[in-house]
Amino acid sequence: MTTYSFPVRVYYEDTDMAGIVYHANYLKFIERARSEWVKEQGLDQNAMREEGIVFVVRKIDCDYLAPAKYDDELEVRTQVKSMTGVRLIMTQEVLRGEEILFRAEVTAVCATMDGHPSRLPAKLRQKVH
Repeated sequence: MTTYSFPVRVYYEDTDMAGIVYHANYLKFIERARSEWVKEQGLDQNAMREEGIVFVVRKIDCDYLAPAKYDDELEVRTQVKSMTGVRLIMTQEVLRGEEILFRAEVTAVCATMDGHPSRLPAKLRQKVH
């Protein structure tokens, strides 16, 4: 499957007292990349929300492999691992050059605004399969 690439620069605000990227910020980096990937697929999340459907992260399994530091230029690579009618599993890696710093497997689903499961948008299912 196609890999989507998203650039990230580490700012001072992203670091902890040791000068390395604070662990929770990797989740922000990969969230931004997933949001941009969704746009790349031709989906408008604002329009989806107005129709009463949103993406929800159900599970994240992640590994912190090496630290990123202030002013590093990083790349988040996102790839669909599998998809069903209701579930999207993606692998995401944060790299500095070719060195993998962080790796995650993210399970996302669609839900109605009141929290009930919903099918993934047909446009996404057709485009990814």
